[in-house]
Amino acid sequence: MASRKQLKKDINNEIGSFIEDIYHWELSHPGADLKKSEALIDEAISAFDTIIAKINGVDKKAAKQQFKSLNEEISTTLNGLETQLAAL
Repeated sequence: MASRKQLKKDINNEIGSFIEDIYHWELSHPGADLKKSEALIDEAISAFDTIIAKINGVDKKAAKQQFKSLNEEISTTLNGLETQLAAL
């Protein structure tokens, strides 16, 4: 079972890496409209805040099940964000 601390570190690293990918995209496409990529960064930060709030709200008695569902939600969220980045 993952701990809250480790889960928070993991999501921080994954969202941070995704935001770095957006910055690399922006640098490699200097003529592109950056409003969409900036909106994607805002969406990633919002997703981070939402998931951290859910991690903080995990009940200790059902932590294993809730962490499993949170891991799935994290994967789904990141896949969706990466799909949006690929569409830029």
